[in-house]
Amino acid sequence: MKKIYLYHIIAFLAIVVTSCAQKTTKTTQANDSSIRNTNYAADTLNKIIKTTMENNDSTNNNTKPILKSNEEWKKILSPEVYHVAREKGTERPWTSKFENFKEIGTYYCKVCNNALFKSDTKFDSGCGWPSFYEPISKTSMLYEVDKTHGMVRTEVMCGKCKSHLGHVFDDGPPPTGLRYCINGVVLEFDSTKKVTNK
Repeated sequence: MKKIYLYHIIAFLAIVVTSCAQKTTKTTQANDSSIRNTNYAADTLNKIIKTTMENNDSTNNNTKPILKSNEEWKKILSPEVYHVAREKGTERPWTSKFENFKEIGTYYCKVCNNALFKSDTKFDSGCGWPSFYEPISKTSMLYEVDKTHGMVRTEVMCGKCKSHLGHVFDDGPPPTGLRYCINGVVLEFDSTKKVTNK
């Protein structure tokens, strides 16, 4: 009887030890995954900055920063634009008027009128949001690592008013290999304005 009891204790301990080892392995794998995701975002961010600097010689002369409190922005922006631009929200996919928009011109920040993208850099990514492969200038965008919603991504903000625009990924077409996935609600389009570039 004592032998059976002893076998049960040994079997129980073996299960507990194995279970703890599996949890440790899973935790280690989760930590490794988190590190890989953080490294991926940092690598993507570095690639974005390098690519933007190399491929774009133009500069946007209109990037003097706009400094306003969120209370000031709330008074002048529509609730939809405020939610995305100032609260870092996201519009629903496939709802933007710019998703399948094909006109030739320039896309601007709806918040501050900063030039962001030329229409010839827009492409159909199938992701549900307007997508571009290159900003209009190296100063038109700001980049930041975004660790919200259990993901590690690279956030894109307007270089003039720091409004949230969307995110950028490294799965776009040549020549940059980048996909700027932008909320259409924070975009304005003009086919007549000429952006001054150096």
